[in-house]
Amino acid sequence: MSLSTRISAPIRILRFAAAISACLGGPCAAQAKDRPLVWLDQGKDWEQARTAFYSQDQGSRIIALAWLKALKRGDGSLFLGDGLTRYGYLPNPENSNGLPVGFHTASFDRVEYVGMTCAACHTRQISVAEKDYRIDGGPAIVDFQSFLSDLDAAVGAVLASEPAFAEFAAATLGSGARPEAITALRAQVADWYYPYHTLISIALKDVNWGFGRLDAVSMIFNRLTGLDLGASPHYVIEDNIKKADAPVRYPFLWNAAKQDKTQWPGFSDNGSDLLGLPRNLGEVFGVFAIFHPQPNAPRFLKYDYVANNSANFDGLTALETYMKTIEPPRWPWKVDQALVSQGAVLFEANCAKCHGKRDGQVQFPNEPTWRTTLQDAGSDRREWDILRRTVDPGVLTGAEIPGLVKPLKLDAYAVDVLAVAVLGSIAQNYVKFPANPVAGFGQWVELLKLRPSLAGLDGLFQSLQNIRNLSKNLADATPGYEARVLQGIWAAAPYLHNGSVATLKDLLETPDKRKASFKVGPAYDVEAVGLAAEQPAGASTLQTTDCSDLHSGESRCGHVYGVNLDENDKKALLEYLKTL
Repeated sequence: MSLSTRISAPIRILRFAAAISACLGGPCAAQAKDRPLVWLDQGKDWEQARTAFYSQDQGSRIIALAWLKALKRGDGSLFLGDGLTRYGYLPNPENSNGLPVGFHTASFDRVEYVGMTCAACHTRQISVAEKDYRIDGGPAIVDFQSFLSDLDAAVGAVLASEPAFAEFAAATLGSGARPEAITALRAQVADWYYPYHTLISIALKDVNWGFGRLDAVSMIFNRLTGLDLGASPHYVIEDNIKKADAPVRYPFLWNAAKQDKTQWPGFSDNGSDLLGLPRNLGEVFGVFAIFHPQPNAPRFLKYDYVANNSANFDGLTALETYMKTIEPPRWPWKVDQALVSQGAVLFEANCAKCHGKRDGQVQFPNEPTWRTTLQDAGSDRREWDILRRTVDPGVLTGAEIPGLVKPLKLDAYAVDVLAVAVLGSIAQNYVKFPANPVAGFGQWVELLKLRPSLAGLDGLFQSLQNIRNLSKNLADATPGYEARVLQGIWAAAPYLHNGSVATLKDLLETPDKRKASFKVGPAYDVEAVGLAAEQPAGASTLQTTDCSDLHSGESRCGHVYGVNLDENDKKALLEYLKTL
């Protein structure tokens, strides 16, 4: 059977009865046992890449697999019993350990760990008229905060109770384990729990991300500067961990590789594999890669960034390759072609300046991109507050990137610490340096001589230069966010960077007329183009704020473009947006 026949425009229907029946307790709880799962058409090449994308290791190491299998919930059921679907993660029948889409297992230092890939946060499923629709690369409708908090509670309960630990040890080591093995296991679990609990108890206290949002920037800063750079044996710098109270919605991945800038504040140059690597490596540090750099004077950059670093650079490269094959999902329902034509004219007149497909910067080596406009649309500014954070660099005090980032001092910008950690890791992973390289920027010259295939590092340096410039000008920088090309935008609700607007129909209203609160779940409204008002049991409720506080993290203010169109024009514009 040919690939085109198997996909069959515009959709392919499969029944994953056993997997879907496991979806208990989360916002997908309304799924019936034999409810059809519809795979949207996302390009002829994506079918072959999907399975690998769902489970490709990129270096995340959250917790030992044996421990996760042994942990229990408060009601006595296995923590992994429902495959984590209660948090909105999607069943993956091909995973032999019962892990959902976007979770995998991989070894580090002879331990088999459970980790996450970008598919966990960028695979979406919506429901319309008793059918479920899979949207690969779409913003996930998952509750990552509850997963992190519940994992903390489950391990804490094991350590707090002798009977609970005895049961856990028997499940992990076997019923005949020797006392010294059990004692060693307790020490290992306690060593894991101390930094993890420190992070969770501070970062997630009194915050509410809910389904479909997370504060990725804070968690990356917290993980790197709070858990990786302190003194051995625990490496914790507790004062560097701050409340993660600037949640944003997960972005969509299709066409992401074509943008000339990325991240919601647009601070990272993008558009080539070389520029994608530091972006993805920073993300891996945020989802619990193992990383403990240490001073090492003889090494290039005078630090060792790779000896205790679980990042899978080959996996990161593979994931970037997979991502390029994801095409925007095609709207699977009927549209009014007359309205679409009318809406196309309105889009060009009202939206294309920021969201149209325009040529962007040409990235090394001659990679064309799409322009990604950075626009201050009057929306919530809390994420920009996070970018201004300063930290204690810990063991990286004095570390530098010659010619780019000056030696880190106390109260360094967290983005500078991240830049040093990321570029140091990349450089040492890919390049074998001479014992006594020349000092300063000349080190980079030697690097290019040693590995001509990496000559494109000048593009990487430019990306890091932009981050440095950002940190130098944070106090006066305009808090704009990326205005992306809108292909597939119909599948990316809720809207605005912080997910504070439920539908595209709501976005065409003034902020005072947008919903002050709404439920976040998989039920989809084809008319309003976004989240349906009624959601399955288990969905979270997002309470937004008005325009009186643009630093709340929850403001629905901003992006007032198109709000003055008459109702017929708004309807036409919505119809056109369905077809992008």
